[in-house]
Amino acid sequence: METRLPAPLAPGAKVAILSPASIIRPEYVEGACATLRHMGFSPEVMPHTLGACGSFAGTHAERLSDLCRAMADPVVDAIICSRGGYGCAHLLGELDAGPSLWRRPKWLVGFSDISALHALWGKHGISSVHASMTKHLALGAGDPLNRRLLSLLSGNGLPPVEWTAPADAAAANRSGVATATLRGGNLAVISALLRTPFDPFIAGSILLLEDIAEPIYKVERIMWQLRMSGVLGQLAGLIVGQFTDYRPSRDHDSMEKMLARFAPDVPGPVAFGAPVGHIDANHPVLLNATATLRVDGARASLSW
Repeated sequence: METRLPAPLAPGAKVAILSPASIIRPEYVEGACATLRHMGFSPEVMPHTLGACGSFAGTHAERLSDLCRAMADPVVDAIICSRGGYGCAHLLGELDAGPSLWRRPKWLVGFSDISALHALWGKHGISSVHASMTKHLALGAGDPLNRRLLSLLSGNGLPPVEWTAPADAAAANRSGVATATLRGGNLAVISALLRTPFDPFIAGSILLLEDIAEPIYKVERIMWQLRMSGVLGQLAGLIVGQFTDYRPSRDHDSMEKMLARFAPDVPGPVAFGAPVGHIDANHPVLLNATATLRVDGARASLSW
């Protein structure tokens, strides 16, 4: 499927902030609104963004309502999720079944649990942005990553992301060049979508992976699933982002060393250590869009 890029945000564009998953701290949303105004946009906090229902920011119906309202509003040009956590998977079926919601492509910004929504956007052939959310936006318009996000949303393009693999994973890099649709995000989230209508593991894609607080053995279990299902062998390329907040195990000194065992399954270029994931320097990347991955030894770049 050919992907569609949402229209660039013009000065004064309306940007909806909503919480499709877990509870968010109000000060992050307030700070993000201030930054967006400074950037020249008009933020709108959706009705249930600051709500609470157990660990969620609202009931199923409330979170769904906010998303549907933002997607259907002809004045809203972009949707920025307040945070991840857990809960987006609840909404996929009903959002997917609303054909009127997909008539005009809109920007979606977020990561972590928002990876489920990125998969949905990808199913409908719409590009989206894997990037930090309100907590980082609250740092202000002068933050370099916020400026990169603004450049992308405003139609000025996204500079290439360049990095060097860590020493314990550089040997697992495979040099080469691949140009294909970039898909993926949080490994635990998207692995649960395998063989569903929202499956982002599409043959011929470049796959981006990151995760947080998952034990090595659980990530290894998922990688075995991707190996045995044939996913890894059908990729155009693989990008391993940041896997954070885990403990070494008796079987593996690091997550990267474990993941390196699966790199030979991928026929195209493989790059470890991408600055994407649950880190302060979480670089915005454009998903569901054609990208070029270049790997030369320990060094790699991703461009659009």
